[in-house]
Amino acid sequence: MIPRTIILADGSYPEHEIPLEYLRSAERIICCDGSAEKLIDEGIIPEAIVGDIDTLPQRIVTRFPDRVIRIAEQETNDLTKAVTWCIKQGYADLVILGATGKREDHTIGNISLLAEYARNASVLMVTDTGILRPLPESSTVDSFPGQQVSVFSVDPATEITSEGLKYPLKNRRLESWWSGTLNEAIAERFTLSFNGGPLIVYLEFPGHGS
Repeated sequence: MIPRTIILADGSYPEHEIPLEYLRSAERIICCDGSAEKLIDEGIIPEAIVGDIDTLPQRIVTRFPDRVIRIAEQETNDLTKAVTWCIKQGYADLVILGATGKREDHTIGNISLLAEYARNASVLMVTDTGILRPLPESSTVDSFPGQQVSVFSVDPATEITSEGLKYPLKNRRLESWWSGTLNEAIAERFTLSFNGGPLIVYLEFPGHGS
C-alpha cells in the first residue's frame, strides 16, 4: 500500500523501481530544501518545500513562492523540519525517500532520527536497497523466507528476543551497531519482543542480493 505522504530528502535521488513507484503514486510529496530541484526537473511538483532553503535554487523559489516553507532555525536538520511540518498538517503516515547516500554522516544521522519520528507518526525510510522501519514496541514484521534482515538497538541495554530469524536472539543486548546485522528471515513474518527500545529494522528488497 502506497502511503499518502512522501518526504523527499536531499540525499541520493531514488533509482530503484520501488522508491520510484512511491514517488509516482504518492498523494503528496514534501521536499527537503534542495531535493525539490531534481523532482521538479523530473516533472513532479511537490506540495511543499521545507527547510532553511540554503540549497534551493532561486529559480525555484521564484517559481513556487507559495510552496516554500522557510524554517531558519539550525537546531534540527531539514529532514526533521519536514517531518515536524507534516505532523503539524496532520500528515502522520510518512515514507522518507532520498535520505541516504552522498554523505555518510547525514545518512547515519537520518537513520537514527527514525526512532524519534516514530513517537508521533507512522514512518518508513525507503532506500535503493530496502526499507528501514522503526519499532517503538514489540512487533511482528511481514517478511519472506531468505529476506536479509538487520536489527539495530537505539538503547544498548534493551534485551531482544526473536522468532522467525535464522540466527535467533534470546534476551540479547545489541551493544554495538553491528551486533544485530546480517540476519535472515525464515518465514513470512518474524517477531521481535523487547522491553525498552526502540529498534530500527532493515529489510532488504526481494532479489537485491547481499
